[in-house]
Order: sequence, then structure tokens, then C-alpha cells
Amino acid sequence: MKIRDLLKHWEGTRQPQMTAETYAIHLPVEDAARIHALMDMYPEVPEEDILRDLLAAAMGELEAAMPYEPGNKIASEDDFGDPVYEDAGPTPRFLELTRKHKERLAPNGQGE
Repeated sequence: MKIRDLLKHWEGTRQPQMTAETYAIHLPVEDAARIHALMDMYPEVPEEDILRDLLAAAMGELEAAMPYEPGNKIASEDDFGDPVYEDAGPTPRFLELTRKHKERLAPNGQGE
């Protein structure tokens, strides 16, 4: 989900899978004020949902912003038959570690 899609998302319904863990953080005053402004604008959306959705959107954009670095191994070929090299950048490691932690964090062993 993109940041720009959050406003429409908050007007709909959603039921993401939750971890048993909680995370407590202190926010800069400016960010806290922005969260409260969104809570005033969308009073039907719980504060926890706003925070969770903002974090999820930011994580998606962070993943998309990770640079592709071509490795030495050919992973596939493009439409023109040219080689496409495996990604040797941070994305594969991030995705591997995400899967590992998702399995650990998912309630009842539900990794999806």
C-alpha cells in the first residue's frame, strides 16, 4: 500500500493479521501532532490503525526504494533475450529476513 492510498483505506474496512508483540515508541512532537490531526480527520479509525497503516505504507515504500545491484548470476532473461542478473543489493536479504521473522511472529504458525 502506498502512503497516498491510506486516506481511501481508512474509509474502508480491513482486518490485518496481528502479532502478539506490542511496540511502544516516543514520537517527536511534530509527528505526534500529525497523528492527532489524522485522528481528528478520521475519528472512526482507531489511533492504533492509523499508526499501523502509516508504518506499513512506509515499509512498503522503503522496500521499493532499495537499490537493485546486479549480481554475477543470471536469474532470467528479459523479453529481448538479454540476461537479467540476480539482485545482489539489500532487497533479497531484507525479504529473506522478513520471511524468517514473519514465521516466528505469526500467531498459530500462520505465515500469511
